Amino acid sequence: MSTPADLDAYWMPFTANRQFKKAPRMLAKAQGMHFWTPEGRQVLDAIAGLWCVNAGHARPKIVQAIQEQAAEMDFAPPFNMGHPKAFELADRVVKIAPPGMNKVFFTNSGSESVETALKMAIAYH
Repeated sequence: MSTPADLDAYWMPFTANRQFKKAPRMLAKAQGMHFWTPEGRQVLDAIAGLWCVNAGHARPKIVQAIQEQAAEMDFAPPFNMGHPKAFELADRVVKIAPPGMNKVFFTNSGSESVETALKMAIAYH
């Protein structure tokens, strides 16, 4: 287990950091809908890893797809360049979106989505 001195470098958002350092609650691994502590206690991940792991942790098919794509290309900048997989995914999203929603802009978070939508609206008008 980490000592409080080991925990000084990382400031955890939305966490009472002083109290956390006195009694750290650490996670060691995840599988399916559960986490495990270093002591082996199973904990239900009731918020899907802050809503970004809704298919579950460490799903073999997802892990394999991530590994295959990372081995081919882990990142492609969208500034004046493209990658076929991004266009393929955008096309799939458009096909299941409500009528009239025929463009996709990929983001990493809700706040990034809102900020970009505002910038797009300002640029459009």
